[in-house]
Amino acid sequence: MKFLDEFKAFALKGNVMDMAVGVIIGGAFQKIISSIVGDLILPPIGMLMGKQDFSNLAVTLNPGDVATGAEPVLWRYGAFIQTCIDFLILALCVFLLVKFINMLHHKKAEEPAAPTKEETLLTEIRDLLKRK
Repeated sequence: MKFLDEFKAFALKGNVMDMAVGVIIGGAFQKIISSIVGDLILPPIGMLMGKQDFSNLAVTLNPGDVATGAEPVLWRYGAFIQTCIDFLILALCVFLLVKFINMLHHKKAEEPAAPTKEETLLTEIRDLLKRK
């Protein structure tokens, strides 16, 4: 029973739950980035390259054999380039998000804290003593 209690305490910690939410949102965000790259960025590039689907660009390493039903062996460099562009855009978005969050933390740290009642009272006492 102790093992289950420890596991429950671990699984319900705030950091683990935050990480789980981050992974789920990250997966959905990755699909959005893949769509941007595959549906918005690469079609114009493929059109400039001769009206081809960029993700289907490949070099045939072995044409295969129709008689035996062997599939051709392809080196799909277009899909690799598309994945690299996906990664670069996703990395840029994460970098900008972290930079924005760090900027918010620095602004929050720079704001002076409001004086407490004790500090205010001590300041008034100090000022009264200076006048005397």
